[in-house]
Amino acid sequence: MNDRILEREEYILKNDGKNKITVRDLQLEVLSIMDEIHRVCEKNDIKYGLMAGSALGIVNYKGFIPWDDDIDVCVERKDWNRFIDALKKDLSDDFYFQCFETDKRFNVINGPTMKVRKKGTYIKEANFLLKNRCKSGDGIFVDVIIYDNICENKFIDEVNRTVIKIIMPILVLLDNLHINPIHLKKFVVWFSNRYSRKYENSKLISQPISVPWEKFMHEPVFLKEDILPFKKYEFEGRQFYSYNNIEKVLKEWYGENCLKRWDGKKWVETLPVEKRKPKHTVDLNLKGDGPSEK
Repeated sequence: MNDRILEREEYILKNDGKNKITVRDLQLEVLSIMDEIHRVCEKNDIKYGLMAGSALGIVNYKGFIPWDDDIDVCVERKDWNRFIDALKKDLSDDFYFQCFETDKRFNVINGPTMKVRKKGTYIKEANFLLKNRCKSGDGIFVDVIIYDNICENKFIDEVNRTVIKIIMPILVLLDNLHINPIHLKKFVVWFSNRYSRKYENSKLISQPISVPWEKFMHEPVFLKEDILPFKKYEFEGRQFYSYNNIEKVLKEWYGENCLKRWDGKKWVETLPVEKRKPKHTVDLNLKGDGPSEK
């Protein structure tokens, strides 16, 4: 892989006159969470992969995209329960995690399957549909998402996703009325597990159908051979796992021009300047577990 690291620009997340917090400040804290996830997974022989924009950062920057304010990680469905058990047993006291299996207030649709968070920090996400209802906290996080087996028949796949699409607005409505629809959540989890198990011999893999807008030719369903086995790549001076055929997967997801191009003298970012901005953070406190003082 070519050396594509560029000088980092300063992207400011918060500047209230007393404290200035940059994207890089947040990235370094998030990186400590990722270090811990990696340690726990290595200890327990659990494979994971940096995905989406985090994988794009591997190829283009050998680390974070300069304006990216989170890390996304995927774990195969077959390893999910072992992953939860490993975190229960080995996760450092400086961190905690939230998922439906351990907290029935956790949202099972429209987002990650788990959040691994850092104690003594706070983040308010740009999430207008489903807020964090878990009482354990709103610390800065790494998102963990299950990667599922997907039916190779597009019609059958869409039928199964439609079931979730029908349930989704009901879940969102009840959640915003502060009603926890536990039985509906249990159904979504059961239905997603059942779907993935049924097609375990499929050649395709993707985010779970509990993220219902995931579909063919949108945010892609991938060939398993391009995702697995996960391989190690350099990320911020560490060795983290990601997709087996990383450049092919990224081009399928973000388009042929997502990777930096060589102009004869240097690597050039292809994303337009106006789109280079963090998108997840509304408020942030790296020195406390609640909103910082105004």
